[in-house]
Amino acid sequence: MKEWTEIPDIELFSDGGAEPNPGKGGFGVILSYKGRRKEFFQGYELTTNNRMELMGVIFGLEQLKTKSNVQVFTDSRYVIDGITKGWAEKWKKNGWKRKKNNPAINSDLWDRLLNAIAEHNVELNWVKGHSGHLENERCDALANKGINSKELTEDVGYEPKEIDNDQSSSTNKTYSKQSKVKIEKVGDECRKCGEPVIKKIPKKKKIKPNQSYYFEYYLFCPSCNTMYMTEDGKREITNQSELFK
Repeated sequence: MKEWTEIPDIELFSDGGAEPNPGKGGFGVILSYKGRRKEFFQGYELTTNNRMELMGVIFGLEQLKTKSNVQVFTDSRYVIDGITKGWAEKWKKNGWKRKKNNPAINSDLWDRLLNAIAEHNVELNWVKGHSGHLENERCDALANKGINSKELTEDVGYEPKEIDNDQSSSTNKTYSKQSKVKIEKVGDECRKCGEPVIKKIPKKKKIKPNQSYYFEYYLFCPSCNTMYMTEDGKREITNQSELFK
């Protein structure tokens, strides 16, 4: 008769970033199990915000030595959407291509993350960054310790030509074919860097006199912060007194 073994319930908190982006980077991770916590951080010589967000979650999952139920908490929509919306799985099935010959950015880390998730029962949870969430704030502090560490390591998989749009002429060539592509829906690829765009809802503002329309939402690139206004997000103003009070 096989011995029954309880699957542990783990909480994994993670944050990461780069200063500037790209630049020196770091991630911070907290693992919590039955009230016991372990903290980790690591710094890198040259990387990006998105790679550090990915790496934090990957590192935390890879510390677990047995199959676990893991609640992951991160403020990165890039990480959460890439998994929950099936983008990473789709890129992998396409040979790590987004469309035709357009390579998937950060494919090395997405592959590691998919493999790490497959070893456990993982649920991803988004938390708002810099909003007073205790563990998220602590992970941010740990990530900064990594960035400011004197023992920075090399981010072996980072390829500057893929992400450094403003400084790399090769990147501009890579995405030149996308410069005229219309961005219409969540998941379309940013014309500047090729990352999937997400939906953002702006804060309500008082409308101006004679304003005939407003945008209920816009599409946003989490990598290079480019915004795209769409016709689907556009709303005609019919009764100004009822809007944006």
